[in-house]
Amino acid sequence: MNPFSVLFLLLLLVPLVEIYFLIQVGRVIGAVPTIALVVFTALLGAMLLRFQGWTTLQRTRLSMAQGQLPAIEMMEGVLLVFAGILLLIPGFFTDAIGFLLLVPPLRRTLIRWFLSRSAGPPPRPPGAGQQPHRDPYTIEGEYRRDDD
Repeated sequence: MNPFSVLFLLLLLVPLVEIYFLIQVGRVIGAVPTIALVVFTALLGAMLLRFQGWTTLQRTRLSMAQGQLPAIEMMEGVLLVFAGILLLIPGFFTDAIGFLLLVPPLRRTLIRWFLSRSAGPPPRPPGAGQQPHRDPYTIEGEYRRDDD
């Protein structure tokens, strides 16, 4: 299935799921409390997102000050942006996913899972398939020594 088909299905199914949940919750607690609950979850999510973003930024600065690449922290920042988008979309389904992304251990586990799935063999240089016996990390060339 190509990425555009997946995106199309998500854009079709997510609003339908949101509408279903909003109607069901509205039947149980009423329309005004449902709207208030949606606004409350958006505000609570924004406050939690701000705190999590600040914490991630501080860890990024600390990693860089120690001379380390803040890869996990950078990916956490991406997930926090995604969580913020989900929390701003009105509805309970997207809010639940957004709140799950705000849980640091779950977020780090998701990042480590993604990194383990995306880590493959090192990239081969162009033309490496034509010469199977050469080391892909060897750079061939000529040199000469000029002694003055």
